[in-house]
Amino acid sequence: MHTNSSPIILHHGGAAQVTGSCHELFCHDGESILVDCGLFQGAQVVSPQIDFSIKAVRALIVTHVHLDHVGRIPYLLAAGFSGPIYCSRASAALLPVVLEDALKVGVTRNRQLISKALKRLQCQIVAVEMGRWLSLDGLFSSSVSIKFQPAGHILGSAYIQIRLGSGERGGTHTGDHRQVVVFSGDLGAPYAPLLSAPKSPWRADTLILESTYGDRLHEQRRFRRRHLQQAIERALENRGVILIPAFSIGRTQELLYELETLIHGQRNRSLTNGMAWDDLEVVVDSPLAARFTELYQQLRSCWDREGHARLRQGRHPLSFQQITTIDSHEEHLQTVRYLKKKARPCIVIAASGMCTGGRIVDYLKALLGDERTDILFVGYQGEGTAGREIQTYGPRGGYVMIDGHRYTIKAGVTTLSGYSAHADQSNLLNFIRRMRHRPRRVLLVHGEKSGREGLREKINGEFPEIDVILPRRLSDNRRTYCETV
Repeated sequence: MHTNSSPIILHHGGAAQVTGSCHELFCHDGESILVDCGLFQGAQVVSPQIDFSIKAVRALIVTHVHLDHVGRIPYLLAAGFSGPIYCSRASAALLPVVLEDALKVGVTRNRQLISKALKRLQCQIVAVEMGRWLSLDGLFSSSVSIKFQPAGHILGSAYIQIRLGSGERGGTHTGDHRQVVVFSGDLGAPYAPLLSAPKSPWRADTLILESTYGDRLHEQRRFRRRHLQQAIERALENRGVILIPAFSIGRTQELLYELETLIHGQRNRSLTNGMAWDDLEVVVDSPLAARFTELYQQLRSCWDREGHARLRQGRHPLSFQQITTIDSHEEHLQTVRYLKKKARPCIVIAASGMCTGGRIVDYLKALLGDERTDILFVGYQGEGTAGREIQTYGPRGGYVMIDGHRYTIKAGVTTLSGYSAHADQSNLLNFIRRMRHRPRRVLLVHGEKSGREGLREKINGEFPEIDVILPRRLSDNRRTYCETV
């Protein structure tokens, strides 16, 4: 089935849904590369155990360190995978922290077992510099090279070019018969704080492209910041709380950057009720988010030019004066009780980003019924999550079920799509448009039905020469299979 002339891809998650990304590219008969190994979340929650054969897997490539792309790595190691784990330099620093927390929450609190797992992980991680081809010929019986390029999704995120077979040096000459397979991972939108925008590869024969927002467009950056400012001013006027569910890595740091921008620009400005921007407190209620923010600051060499310009101005976009970090669980509960009892303008950023667990849940239980509260969604809310339910039914005055209890939604509910860390339809099309040699085939993954079908229609309309494939579900509703690359 796996011939030299026609390698295949098996999708063990993240093909016909947004979570659980895990793709296996067969480079040669009986030899494969695994790209990501993520957890299923929301309505797609299933056992994290590795239920596919890893006999052929010679290496794992990590595009970025969100759990829906790396959360099954401990189970992969437990299943016997001992090969190298390739990732960017920033991801190499972040990955152990992500998986340490995942092990504590979902597997065991045994410090010795966690330490043993992390030690093994560290031995297998190989940090790769962006923009340089790396030969993997020692792992495969045929020629295989990989290159990481910035994806602009979170710090360290990359899309991956995989070059198969031998040919002219550089892979761009007419006589070159090598195939170039590109895995987009999660592509970011342009102008994301601290991150360089993704630039398209010169060439791809096959492109495995995410489609999270394949059917919609985001607001421009200037509009999203304006909407965020308006939400904050409402909170200052009615002394309410803004709850922002956000993932600990990526979105939290982006929000802090934007909040510092607004507070810096509005300092010393008062509203009609006497409240001032200087009265606004920003609460980061997540020890993990605080730890990632520290790592982001340590990895400032990976920031974009705008971020470095702020540092030169003496500003601290991730650690400004009005930030309060909540550490202990008792302090967290005290904060929830205090905000429920007292009217105080405050922004609370807490995980999880889809309201499926974490400290944001306690805030929702306490404040969903308060009309002064605003729930601000700044990221994708997966099907079957509490976040999606609040997003859908909150504006209608509906309710949401959390931990088996019904909570009426009186709080305001706002979605700022411009803060999504994912590329929108236009950005995804531009990723294809800007290739010098466009792919013959595009496989649309990491999207729900509307996203994948909406993007397919646009690609077919603009590039009729491209074969657009939607990997299909198998009977277990999780794994999918696509025949040829």
